[in-house]
Amino acid sequence: MDLGDCYRLLGLRSGASFADIKASYRRLAQQYHPDINPGDNKAKEKFIAVTEAYKLLLHGLPPEETALSSGQSPTAQHQPIKAKCPEATKEKPKEKPKPKPPSFSEIEQRLKWKTYEQLQQFLKERRFPQAIALAEALAQRLPEDAEVRQWQAIVYQVWGRALIAEKQPFKAKIYLKKALKTDPHNKSLWHEVQRDFQILEHMF
Repeated sequence: MDLGDCYRLLGLRSGASFADIKASYRRLAQQYHPDINPGDNKAKEKFIAVTEAYKLLLHGLPPEETALSSGQSPTAQHQPIKAKCPEATKEKPKEKPKPKPPSFSEIEQRLKWKTYEQLQQFLKERRFPQAIALAEALAQRLPEDAEVRQWQAIVYQVWGRALIAEKQPFKAKIYLKKALKTDPHNKSLWHEVQRDFQILEHMF
């Protein structure tokens, strides 16, 4: 798969910015995620292909693009420094730039995506109580983050479905309601939960 294929998979034109690549990947990854499309092999294959395309594009980005993504000017390090006096002809030894400590927002983003990876692992291993505890802790840390709220709602719904399979309808109903309350404007989630409630109705 070449870079052109990667851009097409993400629905982008060649040469799209880092911000566009990242935004498109997040949207498609959520749309085709296996947890949202259980048993749908086509969605699973699409999710894998989109993820691979995203990784390949990140490795193929030019240095200027990655510099912009971190908020630095791509030309700043190439600007010549004018001498203050004509007598200064000797070159001074270059000092190594001191690494800047990561900002608070960068730390939060790292924590967010590290937690997301751990959530995926817990769900894969069917460790639902641990996944819920982790999602709720992240939601407390980042209460205004819409993506975190979506993850938390999905974890509630996945646990609710598992409880349906385990013939625990009352407990399942509690977590399905929690899913809707956590992310009430997510239409895709709403339709999925409504189907779960229909299954519950046949269990009584």
